[in-house]
Amino acid sequence: MVVATKNAGKAREFAAMFAKDGITVKSLLDFPELESVAETGTTFEENARLKADGYARQLELPVLADDSGLQVDALGGQPGVFSARYAGDGHNDAANNAKLLSELSEVPAEARTANFHTTLVFAKPNHPEQDLVVDGGCIGPHCGHSTRRQRLRL
Repeated sequence: MVVATKNAGKAREFAAMFAKDGITVKSLLDFPELESVAETGTTFEENARLKADGYARQLELPVLADDSGLQVDALGGQPGVFSARYAGDGHNDAANNAKLLSELSEVPAEARTANFHTTLVFAKPNHPEQDLVVDGGCIGPHCGHSTRRQRLRL
Protein backbone atom coordinates (compact mmCIF):
# COMPACT_ATOMS: atom_id res chain seq x y z
CA MET A 1 0.00 0.00 0.00
CA VAL A 2 1.12 3.57 -0.64
CA VAL A 3 0.65 6.36 1.88
CA ALA A 4 0.22 9.68 0.08
CA THR A 5 2.86 11.63 2.00
CA LYS A 6 6.38 12.93 1.54
CA ASN A 7 6.75 13.17 5.32
CA ALA A 8 9.19 10.39 6.25
CA GLY A 9 8.05 10.40 9.89
CA LYS A 10 4.40 9.94 8.96
CA ALA A 11 5.34 7.16 6.53
CA ARG A 12 7.27 5.35 9.30
CA GLU A 13 4.28 5.60 11.64
CA PHE A 14 1.95 4.06 9.07
CA ALA A 15 4.51 1.39 8.17
CA ALA A 16 4.77 0.37 11.83
CA MET A 17 0.98 0.11 12.14
CA PHE A 18 0.57 -2.02 9.02
CA ALA A 19 3.67 -4.19 9.56
CA LYS A 20 1.74 -6.22 12.16
CA ASP A 21 -0.52 -7.41 9.34
CA GLY A 22 2.32 -8.08 6.91
CA ILE A 23 1.45 -5.09 4.71
CA THR A 24 4.35 -3.25 3.11
CA VAL A 25 3.97 0.51 3.08
CA LYS A 26 5.57 2.86 0.58
CA SER A 27 5.33 6.64 0.50
CA LEU A 28 5.42 9.22 -2.27
CA LEU A 29 9.16 9.49 -1.61
CA ASP A 30 9.45 6.04 -3.21
CA PHE A 31 7.90 7.38 -6.44
CA PRO A 32 9.69 10.65 -7.31
CA GLU A 33 8.40 10.54 -10.90
CA LEU A 34 4.76 10.99 -9.82
CA GLU A 35 2.89 14.10 -10.79
CA SER A 36 1.77 15.97 -7.65
CA VAL A 37 -1.93 16.04 -6.86
CA ALA A 38 -3.14 19.51 -5.90
CA GLU A 39 -5.19 19.92 -2.73
CA THR A 40 -7.87 22.18 -4.18
CA GLY A 41 -10.76 20.95 -2.04
CA THR A 42 -12.59 23.06 0.51
CA THR A 43 -13.00 20.23 3.04
CA PHE A 44 -10.67 17.70 4.62
CA GLU A 45 -12.52 14.90 2.84
CA GLU A 46 -12.29 16.54 -0.58
CA ASN A 47 -8.53 17.01 -0.24
CA ALA A 48 -7.94 13.47 1.08
CA ARG A 49 -10.06 12.03 -1.76
CA LEU A 50 -8.20 14.07 -4.37
CA LYS A 51 -4.87 12.69 -3.16
CA ALA A 52 -6.00 9.10 -2.60
CA ASP A 53 -7.79 8.76 -5.93
CA GLY A 54 -5.23 10.75 -7.90
CA TYR A 55 -2.23 8.79 -6.70
CA ALA A 56 -4.06 5.43 -6.86
CA ARG A 57 -4.90 6.15 -10.50
CA GLN A 58 -1.29 7.10 -11.34
CA LEU A 59 0.28 4.17 -9.50
CA GLU A 60 -2.42 1.55 -10.05
CA LEU A 61 -1.92 0.63 -6.38
CA PRO A 62 -4.06 1.14 -3.26
CA VAL A 63 -3.40 4.51 -1.62
CA LEU A 64 -4.13 5.89 1.83
CA ALA A 65 -4.28 9.69 2.03
CA ASP A 66 -5.10 12.12 4.77
CA ASP A 67 -5.93 15.74 5.28
CA SER A 68 -5.73 17.20 8.74
CA GLY A 69 -5.80 20.54 10.45
CA LEU A 70 -6.52 22.73 13.40
CA GLN A 71 -9.99 24.29 13.67
CA VAL A 72 -9.99 27.32 15.97
CA ASP A 73 -13.43 28.30 17.25
CA ALA A 74 -12.69 32.04 17.59
CA LEU A 75 -11.51 32.08 13.96
CA GLY A 76 -14.61 30.42 12.55
CA GLY A 77 -12.87 27.07 12.15
CA GLN A 78 -9.73 28.43 10.52
CA PRO A 79 -7.05 27.57 9.63
CA GLY A 80 -8.82 24.25 8.84
CA VAL A 81 -7.76 22.77 5.50
CA PHE A 82 -5.15 25.55 5.22
CA SER A 83 -3.35 24.62 8.48
CA ALA A 84 -0.11 23.50 6.82
CA ARG A 85 0.08 26.62 4.66
CA TYR A 86 -1.69 29.13 6.90
CA ALA A 87 1.12 31.68 6.69
CA GLY A 88 1.60 30.99 2.97
CA ASP A 89 3.11 28.28 0.82
CA GLY A 90 6.15 26.50 2.17
CA HIS A 91 4.63 24.60 5.10
CA ASN A 92 6.58 26.47 7.78
CA ASP A 93 5.27 25.46 11.22
CA ALA A 94 6.90 28.40 13.01
CA ALA A 95 5.35 30.95 10.64
CA ASN A 96 1.95 29.22 10.80
CA ASN A 97 2.04 29.26 14.62
CA ALA A 98 3.13 32.90 14.72
CA LYS A 99 0.28 33.93 12.42
CA LEU A 100 -2.25 31.95 14.46
CA LEU A 101 -1.12 33.46 17.76
CA SER A 102 -1.10 36.93 16.23
CA GLU A 103 -4.70 36.50 15.07
CA LEU A 104 -5.66 35.32 18.56
CA SER A 105 -3.90 38.20 20.34
CA GLU A 106 -7.20 39.96 21.14
CA VAL A 107 -9.04 36.75 22.04
CA PRO A 108 -9.28 36.07 25.79
CA ALA A 109 -7.61 32.87 27.01
CA GLU A 110 -10.92 31.21 27.91
CA ALA A 111 -12.17 31.68 24.34
CA ARG A 112 -9.06 30.18 22.70
CA THR A 113 -10.57 26.78 22.00
CA ALA A 114 -9.90 24.49 19.08
CA ASN A 115 -9.91 20.91 17.86
CA PHE A 116 -7.65 18.92 15.60
CA HIS A 117 -9.43 17.09 12.78
CA THR A 118 -8.22 14.43 10.39
CA THR A 119 -9.82 12.57 7.51
CA LEU A 120 -8.32 9.41 6.02
CA VAL A 121 -9.31 8.05 2.62
CA PHE A 122 -8.32 4.62 1.37
CA ALA A 123 -8.68 4.27 -2.41
CA LYS A 124 -8.33 1.42 -4.84
CA PRO A 125 -7.15 2.32 -8.34
CA ASN A 126 -9.92 3.60 -10.61
CA HIS A 127 -12.76 2.94 -8.12
CA PRO A 128 -13.44 6.27 -6.37
CA GLU A 129 -17.02 5.17 -5.65
CA GLN A 130 -15.56 2.54 -3.29
CA ASP A 131 -13.35 4.90 -1.27
CA LEU A 132 -13.27 4.18 2.45
CA VAL A 133 -13.53 7.46 4.38
CA VAL A 134 -12.83 7.82 8.10
CA ASP A 135 -12.98 11.04 10.13
CA GLY A 136 -11.58 11.68 13.57
CA GLY A 137 -10.77 14.48 15.88
CA CYS A 138 -8.97 15.40 19.01
CA ILE A 139 -10.71 17.54 21.60
CA GLY A 140 -8.67 17.89 24.73
CA PRO A 141 -5.34 18.88 26.15
CA HIS A 142 -3.72 15.50 25.65
CA CYS A 143 -5.35 14.35 22.41
CA GLY A 144 -5.96 10.66 22.80
CA HIS A 145 -4.57 10.41 26.29
CA SER A 146 -7.57 11.84 28.09
CA THR A 147 -11.13 10.62 28.28
CA ARG A 148 -12.35 14.06 29.32
CA ARG A 149 -13.92 15.93 26.45
CA GLN A 150 -12.75 19.50 26.56
CA ARG A 151 -11.60 21.91 23.94
CA LEU A 152 -7.92 22.56 23.22
CA ARG A 153 -6.71 25.86 24.66
CA LEU A 154 -4.31 27.93 22.55
